[in-house]
Amino acid sequence: MKILVIEDDEDDFFIIREDIQKITYPQFTIDWCPKYKEALEKMARREYAIYFVDYFLGAKTGLQLLKEAIQLNCMEPIILLTGKGNHTIDIEAMQAGAYDYLIKSELNSEKLERCIRYSVEKANTAKALRENERKFRTIFEKSKDMVFIADQGLYFKDVNPAGSNLLEYSKEELLQKEFFSVFADGGNARRIKDGLNITGVADDIEVTLLTKSRVAKDCVLSVAREQDLNGTYYYQGIIHDITTLRKNERANLQLQKLAITGRLVHTLAHEIRNPLNNISLSISELIEEKKRDDIEMYLDIIQRNTVRIGGIITELLNSSKPAEIKLKKKSLQEIMDESLASAKDRITLKRIDLSVDYFDEGLHVLCDKEKLKIAFLNIIINAIEAVEEGVGKLCVIIRKEKNESLVMIRDNGCGISSENLSHLFEPYFTSKRNGMGLGLASTLNILQSHHASIDVQSRVDEGTTFTVTFKEPA
Repeated sequence: MKILVIEDDEDDFFIIREDIQKITYPQFTIDWCPKYKEALEKMARREYAIYFVDYFLGAKTGLQLLKEAIQLNCMEPIILLTGKGNHTIDIEAMQAGAYDYLIKSELNSEKLERCIRYSVEKANTAKALRENERKFRTIFEKSKDMVFIADQGLYFKDVNPAGSNLLEYSKEELLQKEFFSVFADGGNARRIKDGLNITGVADDIEVTLLTKSRVAKDCVLSVAREQDLNGTYYYQGIIHDITTLRKNERANLQLQKLAITGRLVHTLAHEIRNPLNNISLSISELIEEKKRDDIEMYLDIIQRNTVRIGGIITELLNSSKPAEIKLKKKSLQEIMDESLASAKDRITLKRIDLSVDYFDEGLHVLCDKEKLKIAFLNIIINAIEAVEEGVGKLCVIIRKEKNESLVMIRDNGCGISSENLSHLFEPYFTSKRNGMGLGLASTLNILQSHHASIDVQSRVDEGTTFTVTFKEPA
């Protein structure tokens, strides 16, 4: 074991060395350094296992050397030596990071052996703790899930980078927030808080969190109450983002519903269209052979309605089968501008406050421009019909996230109940008095033909946000 004695008096060094050499185990290599600067360099390079430092070192003190060495990441034990006992220096040395404080006139081999053994054991324990802390800090920092620590009042005390990425707040902003302030559902937040107060644990609970830009994120929360060495309670937890998983599940469910509906529509259309064709042909024959003047009026009525039924059947078929599209690279901003232009009269007449927030650079997608305009327009018209005249707000956001382009259409309208939300894209489902329930079904059909996904977040009496996600074209 290498020991460095930092002492400006050579005689004192010889005495200390002699006492250390009397220790039978382990074997020591004992070096002397009388100069402050040279000693600091050796300590910074961490060349020795332990350092004995005299309090008086010329113009400077051993206490100053101790503080500077620790600032330079010297982690080995440093023992301060002094000619006379001084309680104030003793306390200050320990607070600064000294492992022990010894009076030179009281030194002997037994006391030095005990001091070295205690300091080395303490240093090894501290090293193990630092190593464990480094490992857990690495896990904390590198985790793709949000990991957080909150105080007894459930205010954030520490949050890893994944947490900032998930919620779109900087770490500094999150450290000013209460944990439950990022919950989308206040009722759910209260239930979890009450449960934590009783049991101290919440395991694998599905929650919806709101980002800084008010985007809802589906997550799974696990949090537990812990107690530190001082007896103070705190909370530590982990949040796993399942937004993409839930989007995929909803998309698969929509596809399944659409497939079932498509089969039903085709069966009905086949069964209805055949007799309808017979009726239409018969009417044409009757018109040619009419003998009474008033029969023409009735035959015209029957024929018009027959044509109308045929048109409805065609519309039903188009809503359930994949849209035929011709893909070309087009600007999303340009398509949205044209869609909004088509709805301009409705927006103006209802005195809706329209705002747009586009990504600075042009975002392009492979699409059938006219079909995509229909899809956007259907969503915009729904938003227009949901808001109140004069106070309605419609916000259109286009932005880029990694290799995806996002289109968000947000309103402050009546919102959609959770029950209706699950049926939103089903053909023939509508909450409108005269609606057929085919607009959003057609929109979903068009978007799926573009390999785009659509997600809807809504709260009753607060508004709705449609988010359409496009993969970046190759």
